[in-house]
Amino acid sequence: MANAREWVPDILGEPFEQLTLPLRPDAEGEVVATLVRYSPPPRLHLHRRPAADTDVLYVHGWSDYFFQTELAEFWHDQGARFHALDLRKYGRSLRDGQTPGFVDDLAVYDEDIAAALAAIGHGETSAEDAAPRPRSRRLILLGHSTGGLTLSLWADRHPGRADALILNSPWLEFQARSAGRAALTPLIDLHARIDPKAAMPNVDLGFYSRTVSRTMDGEWDYDLAWRPIRGFPVHPAWLVAVLAGHARVAAGLHIDAPVLTLLSARSTLLPHWTPDMLTSDVVLVVRDIAQRALQLGPTVTVSWLEDALHDVFLSRPPVRQAAYASITQWMRGYLSAG
Repeated sequence: MANAREWVPDILGEPFEQLTLPLRPDAEGEVVATLVRYSPPPRLHLHRRPAADTDVLYVHGWSDYFFQTELAEFWHDQGARFHALDLRKYGRSLRDGQTPGFVDDLAVYDEDIAAALAAIGHGETSAEDAAPRPRSRRLILLGHSTGGLTLSLWADRHPGRADALILNSPWLEFQARSAGRAALTPLIDLHARIDPKAAMPNVDLGFYSRTVSRTMDGEWDYDLAWRPIRGFPVHPAWLVAVLAGHARVAAGLHIDAPVLTLLSARSTLLPHWTPDMLTSDVVLVVRDIAQRALQLGPTVTVSWLEDALHDVFLSRPPVRQAAYASITQWMRGYLSAG
């Protein structure tokens, strides 16, 4: 495997930089992940901040990539070093000829996450070490939607690696609930065995993009090629991988770090547009997600945010401030001992 390249200026402009992380190639050829860091000039602070001596790694959701500059600024103000990971075949990591977002097992992302953690100084202890090396900095994992599911499964498989897990509307259960998931899984699995990359019917009507994009009713500018209005095509092998992750969560995980789950106070899942979608989650059934979140580990907090969107950090400014305040309050309780 080739060595990682140098940090270079990122598409978001200063003070963002990116690092290409070469991964093992697959049937579609070259595979990379991309790490983004926020590196403003240092400032003197007279008081210790809640996330001092902490590194944050953010992982995006389906049909997405990192562009939330305000989120990076928040973590920097809290004292953390902020990094975001564009997973393989997403955003900065998408290469010509690749199937956007495609994997057939969410554990494939272990390689992406391992490369990112090694780059920011949280590499796994080698088997030759007699005892784990003490870490000088804490690690917070922050995942949105499918990224939240991926990080939850990763944290369960890698006890002791993260000091905290923050989930932003994590996709922990199928929208048709466990009964619908159980009924659909065998059919989708059969489809995946016959044609794993077949294009499935697109059920995304573009309502979520309408709530977020500045070109419609939202306030955010981003690359519509990397975050399409109606999302990437869904393929059966990918959906089988997600449903398998949902089944694992339903069976109960044992994440040993404290977990904070941020959710909108309500969902609006309808086949037609309504203004209520501007102040609710139009992707997930939030009550079901809250129930599943409580099965992640022994220490779980659920924070309900009135008028939040599916990505709470893309909601209107008052909602975002409430989300940041919730994180700060939670950190003071669960990370203050550090």
